[in-house]
Amino acid sequence: MGASSSKEQNVSSEQREVESLAASTGSNSLLQNAFSKLADPQTNAIPLQSLQQCFSLNYKSTECEALKMPDSLLGLLDHLGPSMVDLFFITDKGGVNWIEFVRGYLKCCGRMPVSVLLNTLLRLFSATGVKAGIPLKLEVEAIDDGEYKISGSLLPIDVLMFLWMCWAMLWNSRTWNFLKEKECLYLPDISLLVLSAVVSCAEGGSGLELWDCDVSVLDVQLPAGKFLTWMLTTVTNLTECFTQFVNARLQNCTSSEQDALESSSSSLREISSEKACNSCLLTCGKAWAISLTIRSAISQEILNPYFPSNSDATDENLIYRSSLHGKGLNRFWSNIEGYLGPMLILISATSGDASEDSTNCRKWIVGALTHQGFENRDMFYGTSGTLYAISPVFHMYSPSGKEKNFVYSHLHPTGRVYEARPKPVGIAFGGTIGNERVYMDGDFSRVTVRHHAVDKTYQQGSLFPNQVLMCNG
Repeated sequence: MGASSSKEQNVSSEQREVESLAASTGSNSLLQNAFSKLADPQTNAIPLQSLQQCFSLNYKSTECEALKMPDSLLGLLDHLGPSMVDLFFITDKGGVNWIEFVRGYLKCCGRMPVSVLLNTLLRLFSATGVKAGIPLKLEVEAIDDGEYKISGSLLPIDVLMFLWMCWAMLWNSRTWNFLKEKECLYLPDISLLVLSAVVSCAEGGSGLELWDCDVSVLDVQLPAGKFLTWMLTTVTNLTECFTQFVNARLQNCTSSEQDALESSSSSLREISSEKACNSCLLTCGKAWAISLTIRSAISQEILNPYFPSNSDATDENLIYRSSLHGKGLNRFWSNIEGYLGPMLILISATSGDASEDSTNCRKWIVGALTHQGFENRDMFYGTSGTLYAISPVFHMYSPSGKEKNFVYSHLHPTGRVYEARPKPVGIAFGGTIGNERVYMDGDFSRVTVRHHAVDKTYQQGSLFPNQVLMCNG
């Protein structure tokens, strides 16, 4: 192996360079162990087939949260391993030697800008699609040493396939050591993410009918350049799906299948059916969408309950749910008072007159992520936060930096002090008192969402399609 032979002979400058770069990622030990396990002792190189198998995803069936799976998805995943090896690892007659093995790893997981890694992910999808015989309209052109330009376009169904490919890598890396049924892949409903890309990238995308839209048959073109920009601004944490997968598969190739089975006690059927039937607002697809916007430990906490290793702790981080604890600010307060950490709040409501069977009555979900505990105050407060349009279309609105009206939470005064102009009782995010971006009254029976123009705290944008100046739900 390269690491052992380097002690016995002079190390080339090429080997010294790649090992130094690998050391900067903290992965030298992982790479040495994986190479030792995979390499042929006679050639001191990894056979091509062994490396392809190391990164293979051979799922035989799927269970899906909601959407119908395209027939070509499993075929796409079958070609992921060979495509990765072709793209990132240079082979000779004996296979992949130590230097090229480390260099290939660095192309996948080395220190690089997020934009470069997102570009790499899209290149991998394009190459895998070609091997699988999927008619994509993406074109990849080498423009410099190690740099590539991606042009062409994607259909919404292509975006769905691409995102599910990323999810499959994450799912595999997080479940391999826990799941007995390794031939079945659980797929979340990510139509809200696909529609987000459509609205942001397609010409006239915001004018489409987005309520109850079937993304699998939507026929609009998303230019590759705009799609890369959307990923960079909306789902930057998508890169973690790839890097976690590469590291997990190299780690797993040093373990025996029997070791994994002995540590496994989870069943996909039990887990997926529980998630699918769960009536809470935060489904697996919504949780993943939110987690993709956050590059911190909070991201993992949000998504953890949806993996088998954490299936017994699904509700351990749940502080309040109206259907469980009762509606109203007082019930909410009795559950969250004293909690000082980050909190994700999801609010579901309907626009229009819900009492009538009207096509104008639409259900939507918005959310807010706060980074501090709630306080009973008659003014806005907070240090940071994020607003989310979640359903039917996903968007993230970060702080604008212009104002700091992140959170408002005010209960009824305990004393009987007369107030000429009493402050509103309820919860709000953004805007100003009386002109809040999102406001929920003290009974939790009415939600008001105002136009983004009234809010200087969060970035501009609609919280659901066709939002007018004021919408009550």
